[in-house]
Amino acid sequence: MSGLTTLAPGKINVCLFVGGTRASDGRHQLVSVMQAVDLCDEVTVSAGLADGPPDLVQCVGVSGANIADAALQAFRAHTGQTEPVSITITKAIPVAAGMAGGSADAGAVLRLLDEHFDTGLPGGVLRRLAATLGADVPAQVWPGRYLATGAGELVEEREGPARYGVVVLPHAEPLSTPAVYREFDRLGLARSSDELAQLTEQVRAAADDLPDALVVNDLQRAATALCPAIEDNLQRMRAAGADIALVSGSGPTVLGLTRTVAAAGEVARRVGKDAIAVATVVDAVKVTPA
Repeated sequence: MSGLTTLAPGKINVCLFVGGTRASDGRHQLVSVMQAVDLCDEVTVSAGLADGPPDLVQCVGVSGANIADAALQAFRAHTGQTEPVSITITKAIPVAAGMAGGSADAGAVLRLLDEHFDTGLPGGVLRRLAATLGADVPAQVWPGRYLATGAGELVEEREGPARYGVVVLPHAEPLSTPAVYREFDRLGLARSSDELAQLTEQVRAAADDLPDALVVNDLQRAATALCPAIEDNLQRMRAAGADIALVSGSGPTVLGLTRTVAAAGEVARRVGKDAIAVATVVDAVKVTPA
């Protein structure tokens, strides 16, 4: 095949409850409902040039190490595939915004490479490879709605409610996820093992359509401590009529949830021109010829 392309949807954490770190790997234990939205990057994988570099990963506007390259190397290590490929990423998801844009790209790379090389890897294998890349990546191999537990590597697919609206309010200055978790630990915000276990059962029972009381982000306080402007954006979202306002993942992006897609457009208009109205994703992601 000369090339394959797919959309890589961003995600929101409809809830994110966080416990302490695991002794085995130092990663925080969590329970989260992850929901894909139709704010998407586009990822293309094609055959590399015979006389070109071994591999080429291009993402316009993003410098430094790219998790998409890490996904490629993890795939190569597992399958032994050595033929060069070219990966091109066109960004639409805000960078370092708590919407798992990099994880979405990595998940897309894994599923495209599986198609490109016709390796036919089982879904469980692709998700295990994804888990080595980061907590958000397993749910991004086939974006949708998932209950994530463990450190994010244990994912259960859920049906989810009908489409609803999401207003995305990015912030100009990015926040480092590791920095937010360090602040979370410094503030002593981790939930006990017993509390996290109880929340896991509550969320699992209601994950298809969470009640408002469970739409909580435990990282919100730490993110706001590092970036006080987040609180101003939360207030803007509430004042504009969002049913729920919360930080997206580790921030600094703020989300407004609305019960209909149409309502999101109206809330975004009231928030201002920097707000983006999107909707939850209900259709499977397709791979098409580039």
